[in-house]
Amino acid sequence: MSDEQTPDWAHSFGGVADAYERGRPTYPAEAVTWMLGEQPLSVLELGAGTGKLTRVLSGLGHDVHATDPDEAMLAVLEQKVPGVPTAVAGAEDIPLADASVDAVVAGQAFHWFDLDRALPEIARVLRPQGRVCLTWNHRNEKIPWVRRLGALIGTQEQQDDPAQALIFSELFGFVEDHEFSHWQPIDRRTIQDLVLSRSNIAVLDAEARAAKLAEVLAFYDEYGRGMDGMQLPYVTRCYRATVLDRPAESRATRAADDAADDGNQGGQGDPPADDPDDENLLIDFR
Repeated sequence: MSDEQTPDWAHSFGGVADAYERGRPTYPAEAVTWMLGEQPLSVLELGAGTGKLTRVLSGLGHDVHATDPDEAMLAVLEQKVPGVPTAVAGAEDIPLADASVDAVVAGQAFHWFDLDRALPEIARVLRPQGRVCLTWNHRNEKIPWVRRLGALIGTQEQQDDPAQALIFSELFGFVEDHEFSHWQPIDRRTIQDLVLSRSNIAVLDAEARAAKLAEVLAFYDEYGRGMDGMQLPYVTRCYRATVLDRPAESRATRAADDAADDGNQGGQGDPPADDPDDENLLIDFR
């Protein structure tokens, strides 16, 4: 399939933000405590979406700044977690000063990042001994009926180790991992939201989405729980690693070096002057 024909799954969530909010599970508090510890930290959340993880972070006392490239997703987050600063931004160009946060976290989002650009950005904004924390909710498909559901709605996000790039990065130390189990109550309505919130379904046309919903509802009705709903089991996989010490290099310094390199190669224009206040710039959260 050509690039023009390939669905843009990574940017498909804004149109289904409400379904995402209703249909996706939360994260266990104990998983967040394992990743970050018990002391309140300054946390940058990347790919925050509608705030599923944000609520847990904030509820545990962390000072959270939430970013997402999709305004529609952030609009839901701002309603659900009022008072948390937000910014429309991607992981590849974080509008935050160097060494300005204790931790960077991403829930259900790291696999969407352009990691060649995102990992250096994450390392840049972390303070010394700062930590990057990644987490995913995976349906527990060891259970036969859950495996059947996965066959209907897709399992692409459960195939590979999503933290491979972090494990082999030279910017971070040893990567620790841990798993936590929890359950999400779902009923006839929220199972439809779960389906609609998936990127591979969101990119389908209306007819194909309706057909997929019909399949899932037939499966739900066959299961026989009716209005009582069911408990969908999840395994929350968590990863944490500490940023490695490195020579201080600000974004302004890198930009000046890049401009100098361009000049040495025959480029036009002078390198931009260093801004003495650049190191103190803070993210433009609204």
